[in-house]
Amino acid sequence: MPETSPPPETSAALCIAVRGAVVTLTLHRPEQRNAFDDQLIADLTRAAAWLAMSPGIRVVVLCGAGAVFCAGADFNWMRRMAGYSREENLADARRLAAMLEALDTLPQATLCRVQGAALGGGMGLVAACDVAVAEEGARFGFPEVKIGLAPATIAPYVVRRLGAGRCRELFLSGRRFSAQEALAFGLVAEVVPVERLDAALAARAADLLASGPRAVAASKELIRQVEHAAPRDAAAYTAQLIATLRGGAEGQEGLRAALAKQRPSWTEEPCSDAS
Repeated sequence: MPETSPPPETSAALCIAVRGAVVTLTLHRPEQRNAFDDQLIADLTRAAAWLAMSPGIRVVVLCGAGAVFCAGADFNWMRRMAGYSREENLADARRLAAMLEALDTLPQATLCRVQGAALGGGMGLVAACDVAVAEEGARFGFPEVKIGLAPATIAPYVVRRLGAGRCRELFLSGRRFSAQEALAFGLVAEVVPVERLDAALAARAADLLASGPRAVAASKELIRQVEHAAPRDAAAYTAQLIATLRGGAEGQEGLRAALAKQRPSWTEEPCSDAS
């Protein structure tokens, strides 16, 4: 496995745990229900930049300390922003957008652990991850309209996940919805009792660690490339991709292992600190 450089320095707001090929990022502001501010956004941005350059990391778990995954934006931070100029507000919004894009485009598979609630900006974190697992008591929502705002920065990820029609109802009403609704909407992939949340994440991590790491990164890029591509452009891209993967070292090893009914070298036991 490729060597991984040490994690970046962050504030107490974000904990980074490395166990083998799995990294857990824990939002660690439980007293504020893990609501994010400029410091947490900066910490997540640095962590994502490190992960993007860490081929030895194969699965990223995003979770929150305490009873709530993420309640959105910190009110003290929002109070400070109320006094910002338009230019300062624009720069602040761009930093949040850059953090979400950095998480969304990571080459690793990303898992999100949702307990308690995911609201506002926390919904952007859920939608920017590849797979989310929620406990059955979790609640979700976009409360921005209730205070005269809109879920603007998170919209690209949420609209992609939920669809424009669903977002019309949820964005405009700001209503809270249940984990079962989130499952039906496609926001989360699985809903389990809270005591089974970590086991469900471990099972997901095990599935992901059985996949070729280059194939995972290529598949994520594939989705981005073909999502809105014209059929002819998509055909050209996909033909090039499969030819490259078939001829690459990982693809060749995977094919040999399958024919010999053996496990390829990248298969390993999951290590996760998702609790």
